[in-house]
Amino acid sequence: MVGAGFAGLAMAIALRRAGRDDFVILERAASVGGTWRDNTYPGVACDVPAHLYGLASHPNPGWSGLYARGDEIRSYLRDVAAAERLGDRLRLGTPMTGARWDDEADLWRVETPAGAIAASALVLACGRLTEPRIPDIDGLETFPGPLFHSARWDHDADLAGLHVAVVGSGASAVQLAPELARTSRVTLFQRTPAWIVPRGAHAYSDAERERFATHPGELARLRADLYAEGEARFASRSGDAEASATAKAIALAHLDAQVPDPALRARLTPGYAFGCKRVLLSDDFYPALATGAIGLVPSALARVEGRTLVAADGSRHQADALVLATGFATTRQPYADLVHGEGGESLAVHWFEGMTSFGSTVVSGFPNLFILDGPNAALGHSSSILMIEEQAAYAVRCLVARDRAGGVLRLDPGAEAAYTDEIADAAASTPWITGGCRNWYVDERSGRLTLLWPGTVDAFRARLARADGSEFATSRARRAARGVS
Repeated sequence: MVGAGFAGLAMAIALRRAGRDDFVILERAASVGGTWRDNTYPGVACDVPAHLYGLASHPNPGWSGLYARGDEIRSYLRDVAAAERLGDRLRLGTPMTGARWDDEADLWRVETPAGAIAASALVLACGRLTEPRIPDIDGLETFPGPLFHSARWDHDADLAGLHVAVVGSGASAVQLAPELARTSRVTLFQRTPAWIVPRGAHAYSDAERERFATHPGELARLRADLYAEGEARFASRSGDAEASATAKAIALAHLDAQVPDPALRARLTPGYAFGCKRVLLSDDFYPALATGAIGLVPSALARVEGRTLVAADGSRHQADALVLATGFATTRQPYADLVHGEGGESLAVHWFEGMTSFGSTVVSGFPNLFILDGPNAALGHSSSILMIEEQAAYAVRCLVARDRAGGVLRLDPGAEAAYTDEIADAAASTPWITGGCRNWYVDERSGRLTLLWPGTVDAFRARLARADGSEFATSRARRAARGVS
C-alpha cells in the first residue's frame, strides 16, 4: 500500500477487519497525514463538517466545531494510526520510486530507496491533492522575495508587515488570504471568481463534546443528519435547475450582504453555472475584500519582473512575498509514470487521454492493482472519506474472492470501457461539462470528467454493490481460454 493519509488508513482498517494483516504501508514523508500533513498554511481547515470527515470506524467526539482545523485532522489521523497499532506496518520516509508487474511471477515488484518489495497486490492510496501545481509564469524565477506554494508553506518566512501577493482564488486562497491580511498587506490575483456560500461555522461547547463522547447514539444521529444534508446538496452542484437556482440565490445574497461596492461585487460575481467549479465556503473572505484588507486584481498573474508583478490585464503591482495558491496536479497523477503493468505499459500511457477505471478503483492491464481516491472518486457535495471507505471495502472483497478462487485479478477492458461510458453519460449535461468554466475535474486532453463521481454517495455504494466479480477474469480462466491446463 502506498500512502498513509485517509485512503491508506481506510484500506489498512478494511484489511484488518477482514482478518488480513499481511500488508505494509509505504509513506514518503516522516509521518502519516497526507494532504493534511502537507498543508499547514494560515487558516487551513476542512470545508466538510468534521463529524462526516472522519472514518466511520473511528468517530471523534472531540472535534472543536462544525468544521475541523487542519491541525485537528492531522492529530486525528495520527491517533487513528496509533489506535490501529499500525506502527509495525508503516514504513515512513520510504517513497515508492517505481512499481512493475512481473508477468512470470504474477507479482508486483515495488522499488523503494530501502530496496525492492514483492507484493501480490498493490494499493495506490496516494490521493489527488499531493503534488502542487506551479503555474508557468514568465519570469517567476526572478522574484527576489519569499516564494512558495500554499501546500509547501515556509514557516521560516516572516511575512508580518510585508506586501504579500497571493496567486489564485480557490479554496486555499479564500482561507489563507484573510489570515495573512491580519498582519500583512495582501494583493490577490483572481483569474476567475468563485461561487461562495456562507460557512456558518460554530464551535462545539464542552457540554456538546461531552454528550457526543458519552452518548454514541447521538453522535451517530448527527453524522446521519450531516450525511443526508450532503446527499441533498448534490442536486445544486450537479445542475438540477431548481436546486441550482436556490443555491445561486444564496451565494448572490451572501455577496450582496458582505460587499456593498457594486463595482467590486461585479468583479466577484462568477459568469459560469453554479457548481461548474468547486463551490467555496467562507464568511471572512468577502469582508476582507470589502474593507480593503485584501486588494483584488481581477486578472491572472502573467509575468514577474523582479518585485513587479504584471497581470494579464496589464496592471503592475509590487510585492515583497509571493504565495502560489494554484492547486494541484489532479487529472495527471504523479504516480502514473511510476507504475507499469502487463507488457510494461505505464499508467500514464494507459491514461494518455485521461484517467479511466472500473468502479473508480481498478484498471485493465494492471492486475491486482487498486487505486483509492483516484479516477472519478472525488465529490463536490459531500465527504470524500465516504467514497474512500466504499472503495476500500470493494478492494478487500475482491482480494478475498481472489484468494478463494485462486489466480490473479485482471480487469476486463470491456468493463473499464463500459464504466467510462457510464461516467460520461451521467456527466454530459452537468455544469462540470456544460457550465462554461475551466475546472480541475475535467481532463483537458479528452474533455472528460475524470475526477468527480457524477452521483451521490448512495449511488456509488449501490454501483460497487452490483460489481459481482464478472468484471474480472482470473489467471486460471485466462489459461483455460488459451487451452492451457
